[in-house]
Amino acid sequence: MTPGKGMGTGGHRGRNKGGAYGPGGYCLCVKCGHKIPHKQGIKCTEIKCPECGHTMVREELVKNKKQKK
Repeated sequence: MTPGKGMGTGGHRGRNKGGAYGPGGYCLCVKCGHKIPHKQGIKCTEIKCPECGHTMVREELVKNKKQKK
């Protein structure tokens, strides 16, 4: 079976390995902790925190980093 053509031996570019977290979730400000719902089609990193102006990130990204430690 060739990589990327079916189940099993693909390139492992699934949900989180590919950098996509899906349509739901939240954008989080790591500076002040403010959280807003993620809007589909808009990257959290393109949004400035309405409270402090810092760039926001996906909440899942922060959770994944904490789990790896």
